[in-house]
Amino acid sequence: MTISWSLFAFFGLCFVAALSGSVFRPGEWYRQLNKPSWNPPDWLFPVAWTALFAMMAISAWLVYRQAGLQGAGLLALSAWLAQLALNALWSAIFFGARRMDLALIEVAALWLAIVWTIVLFWPISTLAGALMLPYLAWVSFAAFLNWTLLRINRSTATSVPNDA
Repeated sequence: MTISWSLFAFFGLCFVAALSGSVFRPGEWYRQLNKPSWNPPDWLFPVAWTALFAMMAISAWLVYRQAGLQGAGLLALSAWLAQLALNALWSAIFFGARRMDLALIEVAALWLAIVWTIVLFWPISTLAGALMLPYLAWVSFAAFLNWTLLRINRSTATSVPNDA
């Protein structure tokens, strides 16, 4: 199998989406939140996201190689782009705007977009659909963590601290 420039394009799109996490960082506000005992250590997030973005890029590339940008391929890759945009938006809402409540609504939309992408990818490439499953699992976990943080930090869930 030859690797084409299109694979690098999908990695580039994922890199652009990942920049949101670099721009909107957790910071002191996040460190001061009450967290559940099962909250992952900070070092795990970039490791997990690097692997997930790589799988997302390869997944989209497989669909592109199989179906192109016509018909089912266009619809599937449009769903992939939509979930990628929602992925980037979550960091801006949660860490940038510090709105755990709105981020919870947004992550629900992200979750649905990922499911829709998997549904569209699967008939085109089973491997592409399967590569999206760890991402769905991680976002499911992240949504539950978002909900838990919102619940145990009600007083700071919708207010921006003075250090903003």
